[in-house]
Amino acid sequence: MTTPLLAASRIVVDFPGVRALDGVDFELSAGEVHALMGENGAGKSTLIRVFTGLQRVDAGSLAVAGTPIAPRSPRDAEDFGIRAVHQEIDLVPTLSIAENVTLGREPTRFGFVDRAAARRRAESALARLRVDVDVGRTLGACSIATQQLVAIARALDATCRVLILDEPTSSLDADETERLFAVLRELRAQGLGIVFITHFLDHVERIADRVTVLRNGARVGTWPARELSRAALVEAMTGRPIAPTAGSASSGAPRVDDGVPRLSVDRVARRLAIAPTSFTMRSGDALGLAGLLGSGRTELVRLLFQADASDSGQVRVDGVVVAPGSVRAAIAAGLALCPEDRKHDGLVLEASVLENLVLALQARRGALRPIPRATQERLAAHWIERLRIKTPSHDTPVGRLSGGNQQKVLLARWLALSPKVLLLDEPTRGIDVGAKAEILELVTTLRKDGLAVVFVSAEIDEVVRVCDRVLVLRDRAVVTQLEGAAVAGPTILAHIAARHGSEADA
Repeated sequence: MTTPLLAASRIVVDFPGVRALDGVDFELSAGEVHALMGENGAGKSTLIRVFTGLQRVDAGSLAVAGTPIAPRSPRDAEDFGIRAVHQEIDLVPTLSIAENVTLGREPTRFGFVDRAAARRRAESALARLRVDVDVGRTLGACSIATQQLVAIARALDATCRVLILDEPTSSLDADETERLFAVLRELRAQGLGIVFITHFLDHVERIADRVTVLRNGARVGTWPARELSRAALVEAMTGRPIAPTAGSASSGAPRVDDGVPRLSVDRVARRLAIAPTSFTMRSGDALGLAGLLGSGRTELVRLLFQADASDSGQVRVDGVVVAPGSVRAAIAAGLALCPEDRKHDGLVLEASVLENLVLALQARRGALRPIPRATQERLAAHWIERLRIKTPSHDTPVGRLSGGNQQKVLLARWLALSPKVLLLDEPTRGIDVGAKAEILELVTTLRKDGLAVVFVSAEIDEVVRVCDRVLVLRDRAVVTQLEGAAVAGPTILAHIAARHGSEADA
């Protein structure tokens, strides 16, 4: 057996109250692209932090080419030949390409930076990637694809034996992705070992030699990529069995057009986020968005709420076009969004329950029309009682509440506006079982009151429980619509796993 280029053995990492990695094994060979797969929270990021010296292990060992290592910092890891290129390109856009490639390792002459030598080194590193670009050009003026390649060139400028790429194609279009893959094939042929982290299943099929799947901090298994079907990969990632798709992809009977839809989405799209998408909803509808992380679920709801500007298409509420790119217009039209990250994008943790509850209502009224304190207190009392928010008082900082009660406060804020369409992005993430049940029950009650709900959840069982129609997304596009009896966990997963063109798309 050939000694692995990088070997991790029985890696254990504990955080307070949770085991992030539970005895994980991983091996990377020279001249191999090894895909590391798993859902959000599976342990991928923690394992990469171990490789790059950002995370100490509680048990287990690492070795490079058979030599034990224990990197304590990224600099240590680099000395062992391990380099990482992260999803968010951590370069300096105001510096030149040459300055970015040699940053922190600048060649010097007589105590000064040797700019000519820096240019030569940058040109040499980029030539290895077959990139022809003026290295004196400011990085920020380059395309995202070029910046990605500059980040890889920087990694290769130093001694690099193991290259870790974290979601390298997330900001690239199809042509740019193919260009990157051509580069990776060249590097693989040169003997580099590449750890490739992605959520795009087709990219795994196109570039990976082997695949390792993590789930809940443990290694599920490692397989040759050619021998691992897409269905088997999704099943390994989710831990759920997948049913055949035959006969199950029908979108059901045509929906009766009985008037102006509550929500009408007409070919809304954004480059590198979501392909053109269309659907309609009536009062009381619950539409699920199902797909793996990175499939485009959050990107779509952000476009509906105008939090991101779409490149094309229209959103209508009750037949009226929502002004593109205007959250204020979306709120005025009756749209409300509970975002995926409630702590950073939804709530003001230092503010009180009352202040968080009235925030959207006050914003709609404007700064010159403050809501009287007595009215605020009545509103807070009403919603605290109706949603059974457990808080010592309405003056308690919302950051002191449990996750479930924080989520209820966020819901109450929007319900106080009497919205027409409620966009829920992962509304039960990070909350206990009891709070989950309460929120799902609340969604059902709101539907009976006529509210249309778009429901996003990584928990397929929740989507099935709440929704009577589901759009399945894969690789930034809706691939099918399911209704009626087809809204079932195994069927949804089967379409997530299916190859392009293998299903009867709606």
